[in-house]
Amino acid sequence: MQLSKHHGLGNDFLVLLDLDGSTPVDAAMARALCDRRTGIGADGLLWGGPGSDGADVTMTLHNADGSRAEMSGNGIRCLAQAVARSRDLQSVDLEVATDAGLRHVEVRSGADDRTVQVRVDMGAIVEAAAPELGLGAKDTLGASVGNPHVVALYPDRAALDAAADGFAMTDRNVEFIVPGPGDDELTLRVVERGAGETQACGTGACAAAWAAHRWGLVGERVTVHMPGGSAAVELGDDVFLVGPAVLIADIEVPACP
Repeated sequence: MQLSKHHGLGNDFLVLLDLDGSTPVDAAMARALCDRRTGIGADGLLWGGPGSDGADVTMTLHNADGSRAEMSGNGIRCLAQAVARSRDLQSVDLEVATDAGLRHVEVRSGADDRTVQVRVDMGAIVEAAAPELGLGAKDTLGASVGNPHVVALYPDRAALDAAADGFAMTDRNVEFIVPGPGDDELTLRVVERGAGETQACGTGACAAAWAAHRWGLVGERVTVHMPGGSAAVELGDDVFLVGPAVLIADIEVPACP
């Protein structure tokens, strides 16, 4: 079984490109492959299957714990890079079917042969319930980017870190944010359902920018700084996410674990 490993701002994924649909994945396979001690190690396993109804490829994502996620902004960029490589291209436009709906993805060449820059139409963000999670935040807002989020706002970085340190994984992604360091910028840490704290979260960056805009803290073009790097979010009726995808390695797994 041939896999590739990629990361989007340190949020790493294994990609199984299976355009003929011959190698289905399941929760057990995801847990085994994503384990960082006994497997290859990743935040999630992406399956790129045959497209239909206008899609070039179908994306399914299992988190490291085997649970299925509807959408991933970093993951879809990594999958798009894998599809582009399979076509021997550095630039390509793709329609990707996800559990959250069809997403348009634009892949363009990056700083080196291992890197591409990717712009993703993430669709519309809608307000959602924000359950009480004991976040101790200045304000909170729930959002759906196809998957569920709670964005928590803090007065400064010390308060953010105090809340995020050791925060237990829940049934939704939780973004801990402060404005800055500059205008139209946010600093973010995220604890993702199914993976725990990650270096970056694409849907989380979108949810955070949307919430901060609702609070009047940023404009419609936002740079979101995360431990793994920075992504750009363009707000409007649809939200666009722009960031890199980087190839780490091609991997051969001799047998399904």
